[in-house]
Amino acid sequence: MKVLVPVKRVIDYNVKVRVKADGSGVDLANVKMSMNPFDEIAVEEAIRLKEAGVATEIVAVSIGVKQAQETLRTALAMGADRAILVVAADDVHQDIEPLAVAKILKGVIDAEEPGLVIAGKQAIDNDMNATGQMLAALLGWGQATFASELTVEGDHATVTREVDGGLQTIKVTLPAIVTADLRLNEPRYASLPNIMKAKKKPMEEKTAADYGVDVTPRLQVVGTAEPAARQAGEMVGSVDELVAKLKAAGAI
Repeated sequence: MKVLVPVKRVIDYNVKVRVKADGSGVDLANVKMSMNPFDEIAVEEAIRLKEAGVATEIVAVSIGVKQAQETLRTALAMGADRAILVVAADDVHQDIEPLAVAKILKGVIDAEEPGLVIAGKQAIDNDMNATGQMLAALLGWGQATFASELTVEGDHATVTREVDGGLQTIKVTLPAIVTADLRLNEPRYASLPNIMKAKKKPMEEKTAADYGVDVTPRLQVVGTAEPAARQAGEMVGSVDELVAKLKAAGAI
């Protein structure tokens, strides 16, 4: 079974995000970029399925600027077999919207015919949490979002999902879309030999036009601002005083 994993290039989660002086967006100049952490978890899960003999091939796909090939090389170094880069923007500040991403991924999936798509539940730069769901709708496939556990047997996948009330276990018929949550696994580090091998693994380059998708933004950023600074805390002399203040504030 072929497994397809979409990965996105985002600001590294360890980097403090800076807002541009004019408030038009986030400053990406000289900022470390890396693979979206949830996508990294998705790649790891695909590799584990291959190690278990369930998957036969892992294809990593990234949609965005040419620099996203670095993100794909990371996926290849982790254990993906080949990669597809869809160049859909020239400006690193242009974020391809979820619907356009889903349409392009549909085109890739129509050509590749994978048995399973594992994606991160959301990207940490825009927190849209929409691409996986939109892709499932466009394909007419079943979906299992927020997966914290995944088991594939025959033509079904059993997924434990994290929901507000706790955990929910569902079974979906393959092919299907699964989106990875934080507790699905712990991604491995790519070893130096695998990093060197990744340079020789095939990476195909496409454009959004190859799939007939218009990536013109439909949303406009009106303004970007730093979050308000937290107010200083207040020291109390006893538990009773703390409880009284919490009651007065309506917290309890």
